Amino acid sequence: MRFRVDRDVLAEAVTWTARSLPTRPPVPVLAGVRLEADASGVVQLSSFDYEVSARSEIAADVSEPGTVLVSGRLLAEISRALPAKPVDVVLDGTKVTVTCGASRFTLLTMPVEDYPALPAMPGVVGTISGNELVEAVGQVTVAASRDDTLPLLTGVRVEIEGETITLLATDRYRLALRTVGWTPADPAHSSVALVRARTLSDAAKSLGSSDQVTVALSTGSGVDLIGFEAGGRHTTSLLVDGDYPAVRRLFAAEKPIHAVVSTQALTEAARRVSLVAERNTPIRLAFSEGQVVLDAGQGDDAQASEALEAALVGEEITVAFNPQFLLDGLGALSTEFVRLAFTHPNKPVEFTGQRSLDGEDDTSYRYLLVPIRFAS
Repeated sequence: MRFRVDRDVLAEAVTWTARSLPTRPPVPVLAGVRLEADASGVVQLSSFDYEVSARSEIAADVSEPGTVLVSGRLLAEISRALPAKPVDVVLDGTKVTVTCGASRFTLLTMPVEDYPALPAMPGVVGTISGNELVEAVGQVTVAASRDDTLPLLTGVRVEIEGETITLLATDRYRLALRTVGWTPADPAHSSVALVRARTLSDAAKSLGSSDQVTVALSTGSGVDLIGFEAGGRHTTSLLVDGDYPAVRRLFAAEKPIHAVVSTQALTEAARRVSLVAERNTPIRLAFSEGQVVLDAGQGDDAQASEALEAALVGEEITVAFNPQFLLDGLGALSTEFVRLAFTHPNKPVEFTGQRSLDGEDDTSYRYLLVPIRFAS
């Protein structure tokens, strides 16, 4: 195998393909990236850990086709460190030589025949704007659990219904729901998949710069997979097994009290006030006519408080939140104002975005946060 390629093209492709390689692979070959050079002038880079696969194709000047398996992390580090000159990659026996200008590296190869076959891309179910995918996934994954002892809750429930995709995630303390439009391959298509939040977030960030991202899905027929493709890059992931809890019912139909506050002002005030909130202690928000007062700390501890303008509809109410969970919800909103809707001081509070102070709220994104009980 012998090919020449631009350094930036190689570095970007290797870095992307190797990004999800396991740090402690169960078998050594899973730490490798497979490079397959084709006589047509295409080099395909692949990685697979039995759960997530990645494939990237780049154009190269291939003088000898062939296939090789080398350490993915090492090749990624080397390719990023090379000078900005063409790179020659040559297989010589059991070693691969990477030459760029005056720099020369020799890497040991791993047995290609021991490398597992990558899963085929499932059937395409539709396409979505890269920007919308990035925004929607970012808004929802903040609420996914990081606790691997509850694997179901580390996933994002993806519901496809015709021209709409709904993403849902919860860690039992908050719940995020985002509805977004897309272009289905079949307007009558309906399916549900549970995707690991880390995988979904990684796919969105790495492919979201493309105008369109193709989504592929296979459920109920052998291996359950989701796949994403954009700009010559493909990634697949096994779906999470199990029945996701019925969380939609947690959104209250009637919300007799709501307050509207500037998103940026509330975010900045919450950050300042939370400086005195010790670990696991809440920020209190007291809503009254025309204002909300944030405060944290009590007794002999450090204390902070700040008042902001707020429009309140309904009776006065005081709630307390985990500071980070509050900031996560506010950070997921891109609107100038945030609406907080209440049913009771101890019941979950629904956050939605609002473009103007007296306008309607946008329910395409809803963030539900369970308040912390506090001594009055």
